[in-house]
This record gives sequence, C-alpha cells and structure tokens, in this order.
Amino acid sequence: MSGAGRKDLDRRPLVGGGRRGAGLRRGGTRGCADPAAGAPRAGRTAVVSRAVRALVVLPLLASLLAACGGGGSGPPTVHWYNFPDDSGALAEAADRCSRASGGRYRVEYHKLPRTADGQRQQLVRRLAARDDAIDVMGLDVTWAAEFAEAGWILPWTGARRERAEQGTLRVPLETATWKGRLYAVPYNTNTQLLWYRADLVDRPPRTWDEMIAAARRLAEQGRPHYVEVQGAQYEGLTVWFNTLVASAGGAILTPDADAPALGAPAVRAAGIMRELARSVAADPSLPNQMEDQNRLAMESGRAAFELNYPFVYPSMRANNPELFRHFRWAPYPRVDADLPARPTIGGIDLAVGAFSRHPDLAFEAALCLRNRENQITAAVRGGLPPTLRDLYTDEEFVKSYPFADAILQALEQASVRPKTPAYQNVSIVIAHTLSPPSAIRPREDVRTIREQIQDALASKGLIP
Repeated sequence: MSGAGRKDLDRRPLVGGGRRGAGLRRGGTRGCADPAAGAPRAGRTAVVSRAVRALVVLPLLASLLAACGGGGSGPPTVHWYNFPDDSGALAEAADRCSRASGGRYRVEYHKLPRTADGQRQQLVRRLAARDDAIDVMGLDVTWAAEFAEAGWILPWTGARRERAEQGTLRVPLETATWKGRLYAVPYNTNTQLLWYRADLVDRPPRTWDEMIAAARRLAEQGRPHYVEVQGAQYEGLTVWFNTLVASAGGAILTPDADAPALGAPAVRAAGIMRELARSVAADPSLPNQMEDQNRLAMESGRAAFELNYPFVYPSMRANNPELFRHFRWAPYPRVDADLPARPTIGGIDLAVGAFSRHPDLAFEAALCLRNRENQITAAVRGGLPPTLRDLYTDEEFVKSYPFADAILQALEQASVRPKTPAYQNVSIVIAHTLSPPSAIRPREDVRTIREQIQDALASKGLIP
C-alpha cells in the first residue's frame, strides 16, 4: 500500500475542529526500538526536555540497545528497521538474507510504529543522536531529501549504485534520489487503481466526470453508489490533491523545488475534490476516511467505486468472497479525457544509516532484502507492488498478481510527491487547507496553499 509499504494507510489524521490551525496527532514510539519515548514532552517540562534528553536519555539509549541484542558472540547483526508487517513477508526476507550471507551476518527485523508519523519520529530521534545500531531503515518515499540533507543516510555510489538501479523502475528510483545522488534502493512501490463493482457498472469510468455521473445514476436507481476516496485531514488528502494536480498537467513545486508552482491545474484539482464531496457520490464519512475505511466500505457493499492501493484485492478475496466475484480494477480516472492520469507513487526505500557500525554489510543486506524473491513474497502476501520491472511480465508472478499490468502502466505514468526536505510541512499545509473537501474554495485555497508553502520552504513556522 504509503506509502507507506502501506505508508498511506498508516497516516494519522490532523485533528482539530476547524479547517485550519489544527494540530497534528502523532503516534508514540514503543518498546526497545525507542527508549527515549518516555522523556518529558508536555507542560513546563517540555521546555527543558531536549537538555534532559542529552544528559539522561542518551546513556539510557546505549544501555537499552545493548539489552535489546546489540552485543553477544556470532556474526555481526544488521539491524533493519521497517514498517510493521503482519503478512510475515519482511521477517521471511530477513531470514532468507541471513542464510544467504553464508554466516557473515544476520539480519534482525525491528518493527517501527504503525503510523508513518511515528516511524519518522522514531528514526529522526535516534539518528539525531547518531545511533549506530540503525543499519538499514525503511524510508517513506518522501523522506530521502530530508534525511540526506541532515547527513543521516549514506549515498549509493559506484558499483553499489549500478546494482541498485539495474532493472529498477524509473519513478521509484526518482523517490530515492536527491540532488542527483541515490540515497536509497526502492524496496517496494505503491500506486492507486480504480476498483469497481462489475455488477453495478458495465465498464469502468475513464474520467472523474464520468465516475461522478455514474454514481448519480446508481443513486437514482437506489443502488450502491459511493466513490470511496481518502478525504480525512492527513497525508492521504495531500496524495489525492497531488495526483489530480499532476493529472491536470501541473505540479505543486517548481522543478528545482525552491518555490510553489500550482496555478490553473491546482485550481482545477481542488474543484474536482469539492465537486465530489458535494455530490451524492460522496460517502457521508468522507471527511474522516482513510484507506482502511475505504476498504471496509467497499467490502460492506455500500460503494460502487474505490480509489485505493492493491492491498484491497487480497482483503476483498478473504473478507467477502461473494462480492469478490464482481470486484474489478481499472486505471485511475483522468482529469482530462486526453491526458493520462498520474497517480501519486508510494512505497518504501531502503537506506543505510550514516552511523552504522557495519555499512558494507548493510548495503549488501539492503540489496538482498529487496531482491526478486523477497519482492515477490511482499507482493503476493501483502499486495505491495514490486520495483523490479521484469517481475511484471513474469508468468508465474502474474498468476498470483493478476492486476500486474495495470499497476505497471500506472507506475510508468506516476507522479511523485514534492521532493523537498520541507515535505512534512508542505503536506500539512495542503491537508489543513483542503479539509473538509466539501468546504474547499478552489481559487482562494490554492492561493493560501501557495503562500504557506512559500513560508515553509523559507523555513518559516516549521513543524518539528
């Protein structure tokens, strides 16, 4: 799935009563992965929390890391921090690569928090403390620029870069590149398709206008008609906007990422979001919906269409076999009938920590963890699309991943989120301004977004 893998599913919403000025609810850290999580964070103690952390938390961090497996005899341990995977694919990849090393190292998989914000928060805290126990880490596709600028991850150079890029899809590689240097190797990618019910529509709509019109006709007939899409005030709302802007021929930032672009395509994108939210096609809970709520609405039989990631396919098969018989996929709807849609890419890139005690082994392990066999396992078990091009034409793989061709086409046309170290702030600006979608004022809100992005890029009002 965001992104996260499955990153977008795991974004928590921004909370607060109004359209603007709400705070960001961030997930906590837990377990051995973040012994600093208990440091003071609220009230008057927040003022001195950073100083306290420097004096007290760092020694505690070192001792707890040792207790969590940092020492002992045997081959070196390559510590791999990644999103929490319930399918078992990541744990299996760690075991495979440990065996494949021939005893030179073993890979230990550590689960980060479930929310993408929590994942980033934990990694940022530990890397800022120059934690040498982080060898390989799974980065959300929006983090490479920030982590590279901070000096927290090592670049892939020479033969390593050649191996990382060989056979890898172009757009996923773009998410791992900053200022011409490769800072990570794509582990998995992700993009949305249009999922629909073939018992309700004869053919899938090609454009947003067609889809909203089809929903109106179904509503008039008293049949399921909702269009499920991510409308909550969180990263998914930014992704929706970014996809529509790119599909309309525009961009959020200029090519050099030093100023907002936006313009007429952004106004059109905001208008589509508003139109859907005010139509009968909108699920009443649209302002609070994320990927998993979209999935559940579709599985319950309330919806006719769903914009979502491939994880919904195995989920529908398992949870509603009867409805699964009518569950189909199609390309993401276009803004313009004459221009292909450009759905926003998600996924996870594997980076090597700048303070790793075993950087050479970490680079080798990262390549193993994203090899052909492990990508197939992640795709079939967890629905996470591969980043290796030739898998999309592999007959055995396609049998288990029947929508592979549609995913490949989407990836070849895909857009990326704005590449900037200030991405977190850019995303929050967009999500604040466009929430709830039914209250969008296209021209005024795009103007607000442009002004606030300019401030974010100038480091004004940054959110830590």
